[in-house]
Amino acid sequence: MTAKTYGYARVSSDDQDCSIQEAALIAAGCDIVRSEKRSGTTTDGRRELETLLDFLRAGDTLMVTRVDRLARSVADLEKIVGVLKEREVFLRATEQPIDTSTPAGTAFLQMLAVFAEFETAIRKERQMEGIAKAKAAGVYKGRKPSVPVEEVRRLKAEGVTPTQIARQLNIGRGSVYRALQDAN
Repeated sequence: MTAKTYGYARVSSDDQDCSIQEAALIAAGCDIVRSEKRSGTTTDGRRELETLLDFLRAGDTLMVTRVDRLARSVADLEKIVGVLKEREVFLRATEQPIDTSTPAGTAFLQMLAVFAEFETAIRKERQMEGIAKAKAAGVYKGRKPSVPVEEVRRLKAEGVTPTQIARQLNIGRGSVYRALQDAN
């Protein structure tokens, strides 16, 4: 059986589009391209990636446009690269000199993984700073409660137990306790 090149494209949100990545992967010679709209901060729930990883065979190549399309953390990238290496599958990127069939390409991949994780940490830090600033200005309120807090408190005041409240409102007992704790 002849080795094939499979492309993987990913964007993080629904308002983004994979078409530019897909076109680059096809132009680079991919036989099949799979794409999805999922966060790259974890591999959980990335069905298209899972499908590719299950399907790849020895001698095949997994191609991405950039390594951050594959993973945003060193741990996830190492896990994916480990699976590829175990199956004797190569990893290449169209926009970066990554080609795990060469020692230099492997070294470059490892360096990029460190920078991708650093970039994610910096972005998260900036986001937290922005939230703190918005809270201080009274602008940020957080997400709306998913639990009817006032209803939980009213039922508790009527003597209904947390377990009964949870059943009646179809919510978890932990949510009941958090709503009651926030009242204190």
